Amino acid sequence: MIHLEKRVNTLSDALNWLAAIAVLVMMILTCADVVLRFFRHPIPGTYEIVGLMGTVAVSFALAHTTAHKGHIMVEFLTRRMPEKAQHVITAAGELLSAALFAILARQSILYALDLKRTGEVSLTIAIPIYPFVFGIAIGCLLVCFVLLADLHQSFKRIAP
Repeated sequence: MIHLEKRVNTLSDALNWLAAIAVLVMMILTCADVVLRFFRHPIPGTYEIVGLMGTVAVSFALAHTTAHKGHIMVEFLTRRMPEKAQHVITAAGELLSAALFAILARQSILYALDLKRTGEVSLTIAIPIYPFVFGIAIGCLLVCFVLLADLHQSFKRIAP
């Protein structure tokens, strides 16, 4: 299981770098479009590209954020409970979250396949949309694996 956790963490770190590159592309493209609009030569499709890069940035950063516990966690109720109860509640949350992200990944795959089948493209520059939806599915699936690895650790804390 430790080997799988290391692979998941390595993959989540790599996707996080891709997310960072997507944010950089969004920033450069937006700045270039603003400057070029001043000279009456805007970049066509900037809004679409920035939106699609946003899906890359968010979906590819999800697993890294989850693996490094960068999300918000409300502990004011559980903090006063016994340690074992806290671990049980954490494990339940991880299990439910993993199930949610598995459903999101599955539905994203189905939606991407439907978009591919119908040939859906962006309006201005005709970029196919389905690869970005597959990216969302990949991000959700990797979050699911991170949560399952965390669940495994939680089970080890519950029953040593």
